[in-house]
Amino acid sequence: MTRAATLCIAIALLAGCAHTVRKPVPSGVGSASYRAAADSGLAHYNLAMGQIAMGATLEAHQPPVYPETMLATCPARIELPARVIVGTGGNVDDVRMHPSVGEQAFASAVREAVRNWRYTPLTITRWAADADGTSHPVATEAKPFSLDYVFTFRCEHGRTTVSSGPDSTAR
Repeated sequence: MTRAATLCIAIALLAGCAHTVRKPVPSGVGSASYRAAADSGLAHYNLAMGQIAMGATLEAHQPPVYPETMLATCPARIELPARVIVGTGGNVDDVRMHPSVGEQAFASAVREAVRNWRYTPLTITRWAADADGTSHPVATEAKPFSLDYVFTFRCEHGRTTVSSGPDSTAR
């Protein structure tokens, strides 16, 4: 192949590349960490003598993703308190929040992530003792519970972070 033909092919390939439209790459990527939420005063289960509560622990979860639509405006800090309502099977039944108008995209990101979280069910077992003192479970019942979280979205210097904090007490 002649040098002129090779040059023509190279120019044609470069011209084809010049018409390629590339999407802008977002400048930040979300990450998550946990911190404790403040006690909100929710009622707790009262256990009777001989009852033991177990479970209500987070098994599987993915953190929320920083909303891509908000990267251009890059608000400094958004904090969203959320109450996660968990059913007797350990699945999230509801996520309750009260976001302001500018926080809707962040609230959607929280709901999308949290609805897929899975918990160990909260079970309350009643124990009794035989005449010889040997204890054994008499009844076990799964109960719904709720946990409070605070999700914090930050965008600083074009980098985004997402953090969430659970309150460690089932209610």
